[in-house]
Amino acid sequence: MEAKELREKYLKFFESKGHKIITSSSIVPENDPTVLFTTAGMHPLVPYLLGEHHPSGNKLTDVQKCIRTSDIDEVGDASHLTFFEMLGNWSLGAYFKEDAIKYSYEFLTSKEYLNIPKEKLYFTVFAGDNDAPRDEESYNIWRSLGVDEDHLFYLPKENNFWILGSGIGPCGPDTEMFYDTGKPKCNPNCNPACSCGKYLEIWNDVFMEFYKDEEGHLSKLKQQNVDTGMGLERTITVLNGYESVYDSEIFAGVKAKLEELSHLKYADNKASFRIIMDHLRTSIFILADDHSITPSNIGAGYVLRRLLRRMIRHLKKLGITEYVLEDLANIYILEYQDVYEELKRNKEVVFRELEKEYNKFSKTLKDGEKLFYKTIKHLDGDTLSGIDAFKLFDTFGFPIEMTVELAKENNLEVDIKGFEEAFKVHQEKSRTIDAGSFKGGLADTSETSVKYHTLAHLLLATLQEIYGKDIYQKGCNITSERIRFDFNLDHKLTDEEKIRIENRVNEMIQTNTPVTFEEIPYEKAKEEGAHGTFANKYGEIVKVYTIGNLSKEICGGPHVSNTGVLGHFKIIKEESSSAGVRRIKGILE
Repeated sequence: MEAKELREKYLKFFESKGHKIITSSSIVPENDPTVLFTTAGMHPLVPYLLGEHHPSGNKLTDVQKCIRTSDIDEVGDASHLTFFEMLGNWSLGAYFKEDAIKYSYEFLTSKEYLNIPKEKLYFTVFAGDNDAPRDEESYNIWRSLGVDEDHLFYLPKENNFWILGSGIGPCGPDTEMFYDTGKPKCNPNCNPACSCGKYLEIWNDVFMEFYKDEEGHLSKLKQQNVDTGMGLERTITVLNGYESVYDSEIFAGVKAKLEELSHLKYADNKASFRIIMDHLRTSIFILADDHSITPSNIGAGYVLRRLLRRMIRHLKKLGITEYVLEDLANIYILEYQDVYEELKRNKEVVFRELEKEYNKFSKTLKDGEKLFYKTIKHLDGDTLSGIDAFKLFDTFGFPIEMTVELAKENNLEVDIKGFEEAFKVHQEKSRTIDAGSFKGGLADTSETSVKYHTLAHLLLATLQEIYGKDIYQKGCNITSERIRFDFNLDHKLTDEEKIRIENRVNEMIQTNTPVTFEEIPYEKAKEEGAHGTFANKYGEIVKVYTIGNLSKEICGGPHVSNTGVLGHFKIIKEESSSAGVRRIKGILE
């Protein structure tokens, strides 16, 4: 089974069960400012898991683009990927454990769908602890479907309780489904929690019953939700009996092109081939996203730069010294463009940024080597410090692996622990700086944050009124303390312009205009002139918020009921965000 068929089968199955198909949201999360990328299918749906009404109803299904870079150094083995597609079905208070488990079992085992032999499947449920009880209900549902006791395991919270990476938000026990790869047990007590490779997780049903606050307290959600996730690449691997996620047709084109260019065989150079195939694919999806992320030294741009530079190094390691990234990228774009149309729409941006970073890093390799040799001339001993190693990485984007290789060639060691400590400090700084960068949603739904969310509509309307309808929101981050709003403009704002913007926004606020919304088809919203920047995140039915004749936008909400409650708007800073993009930071007084 190929990826296209699995996507279609999954969505068709859940549509037949009354679920509405929704489109994948951006890879930049809009409702969790604690992470740089969408790491799970539930990220875009957080407001609805907390009780807000979704325009498409309370039973949903989708294929969500996800990026996880916490295991970036593991990429090169048989299973790790930084970009993946997550198949998901959702119940927003519509059904709970019994239906969710029955749907999962039917899709996995029925001849019409995946037709996996029942004896190849194993299941885990939450064992319970002081915070939440043992999930005997899920256990008994699996048993009622004919699952043998020796195929069912109770596991602790670390295995069977799900929450966002931030540790705050909707959460609950889960039940996970595993495929027996046929490998022998590593020991008599081997079970799905073991990492020996016998059991491969392919699906996860999360039963969101609770909300965990910043102090670690669990409270019951006002509705019981179901959040599921099936990794497309991993499931393809299982269904076809592949040894690696890189053996599917998804990677075949790039793999063949790399063999042609390098005159080397994949089988003899798996690690480098896999790093290139994975990192290039992830980079393409980041660059093609409508949030305009480009390589930089902080936040999401920093992750993108690291992916690109690690990939470029391995291209050179394979002996590919000419520029080939556009040809390789185009193979992926052709593979995915019918599913994710932003790849076709933004492919020239992808090509341009790939070439810019390639040229920049090619020079960096030379400069980095020069600094390396300059540094070791003054060493007192035979170990390069972690600080010096990190300086090479931070200043030139010089991979630590290359620093280690060069050190080894010069009979030197590298203080890896010191490098990791310096890198960790930088990561935390980047995460703080970029917490929520380019995100359009809320970190919370406090009264003040909701005011800022409404303010964003008035600010965009003002900018379009002053500079023209070609002005678009390029990103927005909201906290309970301020708004950060990015928009396209070709010049720095003068003091006079800032005052003009402030005055016009405040005039709008003082009109005391009601804020209303309606749920209508997306096409009708466009016909009525509703503004919506990120078209690929909207479903068939959308919420349109109208502020009199001032603003009409497609938006998820929430908003205040009247502009008069907002207070007084003041710009506290205006700066460049990226090329052709300005950033306003403002407060309500």
